[in-house]
Amino acid sequence: MDTERIRKDFPILSRTMSDKPLVYLDNGATTLKPQPVIDAVVNYYTYLGANAHRGDYEMSAQVDAAYEGCRKKVADYLHATSSKEIIFNSGSSEGLNQVALMVCQQLLKPGDVILSDESEHASSILPWMQAAKQKGCKIEYIPLDEEGKITVENFKKAVHENVKVVCLAQVSNVLGFEAPVKEIAKIAHQNDMLVVVDGAQSTPHIDIDVQDLDVDFFVFSAHKMCGPTGVGVLYGKKALLDKLEPIYYGGESNARFNSCGDLILKETPLKYESGTQPIEGVLGLGAAIDYIQAIGKEAIHAYELELKSYFVQKVKELKTIHLYNENAQSGICTFNVFDQGQMIPAQDVASFLNTKGIAVRSGTHCAKMLVDVLKVSGTCRASFYFYNTKEEIDQLVAALQEATLENCINIFF
Repeated sequence: MDTERIRKDFPILSRTMSDKPLVYLDNGATTLKPQPVIDAVVNYYTYLGANAHRGDYEMSAQVDAAYEGCRKKVADYLHATSSKEIIFNSGSSEGLNQVALMVCQQLLKPGDVILSDESEHASSILPWMQAAKQKGCKIEYIPLDEEGKITVENFKKAVHENVKVVCLAQVSNVLGFEAPVKEIAKIAHQNDMLVVVDGAQSTPHIDIDVQDLDVDFFVFSAHKMCGPTGVGVLYGKKALLDKLEPIYYGGESNARFNSCGDLILKETPLKYESGTQPIEGVLGLGAAIDYIQAIGKEAIHAYELELKSYFVQKVKELKTIHLYNENAQSGICTFNVFDQGQMIPAQDVASFLNTKGIAVRSGTHCAKMLVDVLKVSGTCRASFYFYNTKEEIDQLVAALQEATLENCINIFF
């Protein structure tokens, strides 16, 4: 990995934070944007500007071609059977809400069960909780093992005849463990269950083949893979998307309607894209895919694991750090800092690291059920990506050595 060359593509890495060179280790929350992605967004506003699928003039046709070209690019990126299985939206949260509402309202009946787990991000579990209430369905949870992982064995224990949907993250956003999605999907389909996967933390890092995984729905957000904010993707099997009705209605999604309420929707995927879509975001996502593909998913994942291993080695030398996910095969490192046996509040640690120019995440990371499993109020999370370096990890470890309770509290006085 030529990290030195890659870092030159990210203008923001030249900035400072707390008057220190920026060490950005919060990639699980959002990633930084390379110049080609920035250029793609600016190019749309500078030279294209028209709406998609609306105009009968040359500039609009150019937007159509670019927009639909990105749809094909996403389909190839996910190894989908067709670009017609790709729906653009505002991100993973919207995609998961769309699926939960459509499935609960149109396919489930009172008493049916949605199976999830206690490590899920709010966007993956709350839509099902709310949609289930409206329909009279229930939420049940796959037990996590002693490390906080989802296993096939525990999934089998949770399966029964009333389970109709399984929704889980392919990679946990807190502990970074990869769920055995392919094996779960096989068992689920043998029992007539739908499989919905949150790919927000997996899509930027590992190769995704939705056909091989055999998932029914899959979502991800552009901003976690070097793309713009406010745009994401919902993949769905074509037969299911054709069968379901959208939850949003408006311009572009319909072929015609009249004053009597007769409505004919356009074909999938356009029937799911009411209103003006985040066109510049879609084009930025296309540029992000090109950028990541040029580096290579295998190279990215291998480098992240190299950084993770380096960090684990370093913090093992410190007696003050408790690492919760040493064995996770991802670039997510979740930990807490102790001083004389007392845990320093995670937010205080993160604020102290900020004074060193280091950005990490702290708190519950939107997975508010997991703190009960871990039995802590919150954690710190350093999440690495391909533009991070071992030198930055050295800076993090050096700062953690200084992270005493007194030092972390005194920054506020």
